[in-house]
Amino acid sequence: MSNLEVSADPTALGLDPQRLDRIQTHFAKYVDEGKLPGYHITVSRAGQLAYSTKYGHADVENGKPIADDTIYRIYSMTKPICAVAAMILWEEGLFEMHDQVKWFIPSFANQKVFRSGTLTAPRFEPVTEPMEMWHLFTHTAGLTYGFVYSNPVDQMYRNAGFEWGVPRDASLGDICDMLADLPLMFQPGTEWAYSMSIDVIGRVVEVLSGMSLGEFMKKRIFDPLGMTDTAFHCEADKADRLAALYIPNPADKKRLRNDAAGAGALHAPKAHLGGGGLVSTTSDYLKFAEMLRNGGELNGTRILSPRTVQFMASNHLPNNADLTAFGRPLFAETAFDGVGFGLSMSVTIDPVKAKVPGSAGDYGWGGAASTNFTVDPKEDLVYMIMTQLMPSSTWPLRPQLKQLVHQALVD
Repeated sequence: MSNLEVSADPTALGLDPQRLDRIQTHFAKYVDEGKLPGYHITVSRAGQLAYSTKYGHADVENGKPIADDTIYRIYSMTKPICAVAAMILWEEGLFEMHDQVKWFIPSFANQKVFRSGTLTAPRFEPVTEPMEMWHLFTHTAGLTYGFVYSNPVDQMYRNAGFEWGVPRDASLGDICDMLADLPLMFQPGTEWAYSMSIDVIGRVVEVLSGMSLGEFMKKRIFDPLGMTDTAFHCEADKADRLAALYIPNPADKKRLRNDAAGAGALHAPKAHLGGGGLVSTTSDYLKFAEMLRNGGELNGTRILSPRTVQFMASNHLPNNADLTAFGRPLFAETAFDGVGFGLSMSVTIDPVKAKVPGSAGDYGWGGAASTNFTVDPKEDLVYMIMTQLMPSSTWPLRPQLKQLVHQALVD
């Protein structure tokens, strides 16, 4: 699926073309009202592109329209790619899910857990259950993000330089050692909280492979799948294809260009973060998503086994709990009701409880600039939106896309 021309008859794939057009009618309003710069939405079924709609601009101010080869900052949509990188090594027997993190990153041997108190007078307790690899994959390790304002531990992250990024000159090894010095928010395995845990998995990939995370991803995922525009920064000869980044204007929520936040994508980072940092195109990420839908293989190239993909896309929360029951309902790139969590991706348990149509077992993830992908094994679907508006919580694009894709299914 290298080009993005619709080659299949949607009707033959069980999709109503007129109903599919409602997707464009609905999302175009966001652009026309100045709420989004532009977008590219694709819907595939059975590995065939049934619908592709581009609207608006990659760069509003310079009149540059969204194109098939527009490059986007995918932020946390890096996470499933990092998890696949780790699972390649898992399939080779280099670690097990119950392996302790400190075996690969020794600085995690002496952690404490925040129990109560304040930033200036915290009370800690020792870790009762060691942090294991599956805790990292599922955001149940007790780590957090500095941009979450809910707990004194978040403030400790911010004080250490982890708010909307990481300390600039630190390697991924340095970053993990710094995280290991900070207290955990809860005992590993007892709760779910969106966190930097996939960044730590990225470091485990480096330790086990002897390569930087970016090198490993390129060698084992990007090159084999033909993902030629996916990397940890946008190179100079491709900079004209990089979309501008926008935020909502606090006054009226209309799109507002933010080059300060967007410029980072043009520079090679010192640390390749498993939790965010990749840039990609619609066609590149579609190849990755189609590889997952197709059980770990695309166009004769196998990345993972079908059983491994199925394992990743299963709910790993204890007792099949959803995120509402097991999580801290703070910010995350997912809904909480009726949604569980697999290895780096949210997994729908019950669409009725989620109040969004979908299938039990559909999975996916999104990024901070409102990008998102979903793989639905039951319906043999992959659908995706690429745009560049931060934060992703600005508009309910994801549930609306899901709703409009599902109303177009008529088989």
